[in-house]
Amino acid sequence: MYRQQLVEQLKEYISLDTALISNLIEIPKEESHGDLAFPCFQLAKEFRKAPNLIAAELAEKVNAGLLPIFEKAVAVGGYLNFFLKREAVVGDVLANIGQAGETYGDSEERKGLKVAIDMSSVNIAKPFAIHHLRSTMIGNAIANIYTSQGYDVMKINHLGDWGTSFGKLIVAYRNWGHEYDLSDNAVRKLLALYVRFNQEAEQRPALEDEARAAFKALEDGEEEAVTLWKKFIEISLAEFEKTYRLLNVEFDHYLGESFYNDKMDAVEEELREKGLLETSEGAEIVDLSAYDMPPCLIRKSDGATLYATRDLAAALYRKRAMGADRLVYVVGAEQKLHFRQVFKVLELMGNEWAEKECIHVPFGTMFVDGQRLSSRKGQVVFLEDVLRKAVEVARGIIEEKNPDLPNKEEVAEAVGVGAIIFNDLKNNRVNDVNFVWDEALNFDGETGPYVQYTYARLSSLLRKGEYDSQAFDPGSVTAINGDVEWSLVKLLGRFPNVMERATEQYDPSVVAKFVIDVCQIFNRYYNTTRILDGERDGIIQKLTLVSATRTVIGKCLHLLGLRSMETI
Repeated sequence: MYRQQLVEQLKEYISLDTALISNLIEIPKEESHGDLAFPCFQLAKEFRKAPNLIAAELAEKVNAGLLPIFEKAVAVGGYLNFFLKREAVVGDVLANIGQAGETYGDSEERKGLKVAIDMSSVNIAKPFAIHHLRSTMIGNAIANIYTSQGYDVMKINHLGDWGTSFGKLIVAYRNWGHEYDLSDNAVRKLLALYVRFNQEAEQRPALEDEARAAFKALEDGEEEAVTLWKKFIEISLAEFEKTYRLLNVEFDHYLGESFYNDKMDAVEEELREKGLLETSEGAEIVDLSAYDMPPCLIRKSDGATLYATRDLAAALYRKRAMGADRLVYVVGAEQKLHFRQVFKVLELMGNEWAEKECIHVPFGTMFVDGQRLSSRKGQVVFLEDVLRKAVEVARGIIEEKNPDLPNKEEVAEAVGVGAIIFNDLKNNRVNDVNFVWDEALNFDGETGPYVQYTYARLSSLLRKGEYDSQAFDPGSVTAINGDVEWSLVKLLGRFPNVMERATEQYDPSVVAKFVIDVCQIFNRYYNTTRILDGERDGIIQKLTLVSATRTVIGKCLHLLGLRSMETI
C-alpha cells in the first residue's frame, strides 16, 4: 500500500533502480516504528557511510520535501521509516474498497492469458478420499485467484481412468461381482472388490496374469471389458459428483487418461522424428542424463505406455487444441521428478514455452492421525464421510447457539464443509498436513468457522445500523482514528499486494493467513468500540470500515472456496 509513492519519494535522493527500491521496501515489525520502511544497507557502498548514518541524513533531506501522503520520515537504526497521514489514507482506502466492491484486489494485467489447471484427478473405481482434498481445494483456490487476476482459467479433472488396476477390477468383478450390490455406495463396493483381488492374488499369483490379460483386452477394445470399464466410470462419476457438490467445486473439463489413448502414437512419432527416442532393454526412452535425471520412459518393453506418455500427449493437446498459454499441475510433491522429466522432454521437442509456462504446483502429503493411507489395502477415509460429520458437528453447535435460525441446514453445511476446507488451505501447501478430527472440527481459533462467524457479525452490524454507503464522506474520518482502526485499514489496503503474492506463489495459504489477521484485528476493534453509538455521521464512518472489512473477508472466503453467510 502506497509503495509506489514511496518509490517516487526515494528516487529523488538515491540512484538505485526503481524496481530494486520497490522490492526493498518493508513493513516495520513494530507499528510504532512507522508504516513503511526502507533499509539503507544497500546504499553503504555508494554513500561510503554506515547505514544508520545514511538513514539519519536521508530522513533530514526527505522531511524537507515530503509527498502529501506522508506525515514524516524517521531514522530507526539502518532503516528509513515513513509514517503515512492517517486521515488521508483511511479515507482513500475505504473509498477505494467501497467503489470496487467485490472486484477489490482484482487485476486486468493478465487479461487474455489462458491457463489450464490440472487438479483433483481422482481415480475411477476408487474412493474420493480425504487426501484428494488437497489437490481439489488447492487447485480450486488457485483457479479462483487466477480468475480474479484476469486469467482465462480452465479447470481440468485429469481422471485416473486407465491402467492395469482396471484389469484387476474386471477380473474381480467377473469372479465375485455377484456378491456386491452396486446400487448403493457403489464406489465403496468397487474398492472392496479391488482389495479382495489383491488379497486373493497373494495366495493365487495367477490372478495377476488374468488381470494383465483383462487390461490387454480392454486396450484392444474387447466388448465385455469395455462395457465393464464404462460402467465403472459412470458409477464413479455419479458418486464423485456428490462430494464435488458439497465442496462447491465445478470443472470445465473431465478429461481422463483414456482420452489421450489415440494421441500417444503421434507423440511417440514426433519424438522419433526429432531424434529423441532411444531403445534401452527393449523399452523406448528419452535419455535425460545430460540434465541429471533418469531416462523418461515412453513405452515399456511389452508395448505398454506410461504416465509420461499420457502427460506429454495431454500437455500438447492443452496447448495446441485448447489454446492454453500456461499449464499448471496441482499434483503432490512426490511427482516432482516426473514433471521435471515431462517438461524437459517437451522442451527438447522444440516447445520453448515448456520451460516457463509448464508449472508443477506441489503440495505435501495428507496423513490421517499420523498414518499414510492406501486404497490398495483398503485403508481409506472417505472425504464424503468427513464432510458429513463436519456438517453434523456444525448443526449441533448452531442448535445450541442459535436454535431459531431459519436456515440451519444451509448454514450447517456451509460452516461444516468450510471448516474442513480452511483447515487444509491455511497450511503452506508444500507442508505435510496431519488430519486430526478434533483439530479439523474445532470451531475456535484460526478456523473457517471463525472467519464465517466474523463475516456474519459484520453483516449484522450493517443491518442494525441501516448502513447507507452514499452517506460516507472520505474527507471526514474523525470517528475512525484510533490505533486499532489504523491497523485494520492498513491491512485492508494491502489486500491487492496479498493477491499478487498468492498468484506468484500459487499458494492459497497467503490469502487464508491474511483473512485470519483481518478477522482478529476487526474483532479487537469490535470488542473495544461501540460501533452503533454516537452521532450519525460518526456511526456512518465506523460502518464504512465495517463494510470495507466485510467486503475483503467475503472476497477471501470466495477465493478459498468457502461460502459467506449473512447469519449464523
